[in-house]
Formats: sequence, C-alpha cells, structure tokens
Amino acid sequence: MTEVTFFVKEATTEPEIQQIEQLLNEYDGMERVLIDTDDGELKIEFDENIITEEQIATALIEQNYLIH
Repeated sequence: MTEVTFFVKEATTEPEIQQIEQLLNEYDGMERVLIDTDDGELKIEFDENIITEEQIATALIEQNYLIH
C-alpha cells in the first residue's frame, strides 16, 4: 500500500469534501481517503499495483480541482 498527499484548495467545505471522497472511492485500488478541512490536505492510501499517483492526480484535475 502506498500513501500520497495532495492539497486541494476546494476541499474545505462539506459538499466539496463529499464530492472528492465519492470521486476517489469509485476507483479500484483506493484504500482510504482522509481530508483535513482546515487546509484541504488529502491523504490517500492506495494499492499501487492497481492505480498510480498520476492517475489519482489526473482524476482530480479532470474534475477541475486545483492540486498542489
């Protein structure tokens, strides 16, 4: 299992957090998605044999989330 951290500017309100969690949990290989509402920090645990960090980042970008 691998862990990656992204910061998503929009991930500080309940509706956005729910949308991000729903989006990411649709992908095979996702183990856990934790979001800090104070600063938009996403900690994502995933199976690197099924999905990559780049695929996760692309999924967020395609939904118009700004990651850094």
